[in-house]
Amino acid sequence: MRWVVRIALLSALAYAGGSFIYGQNQPAQPPAAKDDPVRAFASPAASKSVEIGDFYLRRKKYKAAVSRFLEALKTDPHYAPAYRELGKVYEKMGFWQKSLDAYQKYLDELPSAKDAREAKDIHKAIARLQQEIIAEGPSSGGRQ
Repeated sequence: MRWVVRIALLSALAYAGGSFIYGQNQPAQPPAAKDDPVRAFASPAASKSVEIGDFYLRRKKYKAAVSRFLEALKTDPHYAPAYRELGKVYEKMGFWQKSLDAYQKYLDELPSAKDAREAKDIHKAIARLQQEIIAEGPSSGGRQ
C-alpha cells in the first residue's frame, strides 16, 4: 500500500512540475523550435573549440581541426590562440599563404606583452613560410 501512495505523490510532483516544493510558480520553458538554430545548437566557447581542435591536430585530423578553429573564430573573432593554431594546421596541410595570413592575424590580435615566447616562434614560422612561398615562385604561392 505504501508504494501506491509513493507513486501517487511522485505523479503529483511530476504533474505540478515541482513548483509547490519551492513555494513559487516557475513558468514552463517553451519547447525549442526545430528550425531555430540558436536553440538547436549552442556553440561552445572559443577556448573549448580550440582545445578540441588541438586534439584533432595532434591526431593529424587536419580538416576537423580547421573546422574547430574556424568555429572558435566564429564565436570570438578576436581570440588570438585560434589564429595561431589555425596557422599551425594550415602549415601542416601545406597551405602556406593561408598559414601566413593566420599567423599575421594572430600577431595583430595578440595583447602587447602576453605570449611573448609564442610570438617569437610565430615570427620564425612567418619567415619560414615566406621563404617557402618565394621558393615556389609568384604563380603558386603555396597550396590554396
